[in-house]
Amino acid sequence: MKRADLKKTVHKIINDQPVTDLHTHCYTPAFGACPEPNGLLLWGIDELVTYHYLIAEVYRVVPATELPYEDFWKMTKQEQADHIWKHLFVENTPISEACRGVLTTLSKLGLDPNEKSLDKYRKYFAKWTPSDYIDKVMEVANVDSITMTNPVFDDVEREKWLADPTIGDDPRFEAVLRIDPLLRDWSGAVAKMREWGYDVNEDFSGNTINETRRFLGEWIHRQKAIYVAMSLPPEFKYPNPENPAADKFIRDILMPLCEDLGLPWAMMIGSRLQVNPALKDAGDMVGKSDVLSVVHLCQEFPNNKFMVTMLSRENQHELCIAARKFGNLFLFGCWWFLNNPSIIEEMTRERIELLGTTIAPQHSDARILDQLVYKWDHSRKIIADVLVDKYSDVMDVGYKVTKKMIKRDAALLLRDNFRNFVAR
Repeated sequence: MKRADLKKTVHKIINDQPVTDLHTHCYTPAFGACPEPNGLLLWGIDELVTYHYLIAEVYRVVPATELPYEDFWKMTKQEQADHIWKHLFVENTPISEACRGVLTTLSKLGLDPNEKSLDKYRKYFAKWTPSDYIDKVMEVANVDSITMTNPVFDDVEREKWLADPTIGDDPRFEAVLRIDPLLRDWSGAVAKMREWGYDVNEDFSGNTINETRRFLGEWIHRQKAIYVAMSLPPEFKYPNPENPAADKFIRDILMPLCEDLGLPWAMMIGSRLQVNPALKDAGDMVGKSDVLSVVHLCQEFPNNKFMVTMLSRENQHELCIAARKFGNLFLFGCWWFLNNPSIIEEMTRERIELLGTTIAPQHSDARILDQLVYKWDHSRKIIADVLVDKYSDVMDVGYKVTKKMIKRDAALLLRDNFRNFVAR
């Protein structure tokens, strides 16, 4: 390939490569769609503009001394959206990544991002059914599969699964069993499982191990889950003498079950919850985590598979080095507060320089369906630019880079590495 054609070719191949989005919080229409009560599929302009990133940001402009938190939460969804649009998009320049994301989404959908009110956007979204809009978003974002996050301890979602055995059968989506309370709150999880008819005890006596495995196995089967996931605090450690219940759950229940079923355990580590509870979902923060705990897991359970992303920028280099040592450790995505162009670029360069093409450089983590559009648009550009530089480096010493190689790499990074890792 000629050097002059490299950038154009790489960007086109990355843009043309369909993405399997390995971690989102989006749902099939069968789970209900906003604004219906308990609808879990969030989509449309009002949800997009009232995403918790933008709620936190608008309080930088209109502080709680002017608009108390409790007054904001009393507003309707449309009133909240109008408030945020006015203060972040009209009266201030929307150049933060969260604001830019909204503008990109509108533009990619063929809408003018310069409107002074949300009325025209609301009319546009009112024309769509949720299912048709999913198809539209997947087409615009070039996403071939959306991976849900399905928390079994969430009463609303759990009841939906129990009421409709076919709820997860939409071929556009895959399910993931989310089980945070089993490590974050073992005693609370035990109480729930007992309520649901499982013979379990806090001290692991009696049938606790087999019954907890039965509980997890039944839900993995019900959901057809492709991996098991947890979001964990920065303080998570393994082993942890101060939390023997967590260690026992991991050793005697989770790891044997995942090995038997060939399922990875996905750990998203570093979320410090509710440092400002008045902001609700917008009130969480980041903390530096313990990479050595991941190393210990990979050492002790070589037949298990671990998918890991960490929330603190300061963890990324050490985590890359850990992945060089363990083939059962798969790094994915630039999660939450890391989903900013400067950090995505730094992390992608670091990972490719240390791990080659054996990673999944990004996942959307989209909670609003529409976010698939901007998160993949922004990330594709960065991934392509990094690859152009890396290909240029080897071309400088005489290595021949071909279009076939670039297509192979694009498929690995955006789809196949993940698919191959979760294959049972």
